Amino acid sequence: MLIVTPKDGESGEQLLARFTKLVQRDGILREVKRRRHFISNHEAERLVKQKAARKRARAARKAAERAARQR
Repeated sequence: MLIVTPKDGESGEQLLARFTKLVQRDGILREVKRRRHFISNHEAERLVKQKAARKRARAARKAAERAARQR
């Protein structure tokens, strides 16, 4: 559980900003969004493969663009 205690002279807005930063850094919201719907192991594996394929395609496109610029 994430606990944020106010420091001396800290306003409510500063406390909220610090809390928000901690929540983002810990990845709490990302985890909640990920767990919102059940995803089977097979589905998760398929999504990982799709993401890797998109990354490879993007890298190949960038490499082709760099090669074309050097000509």
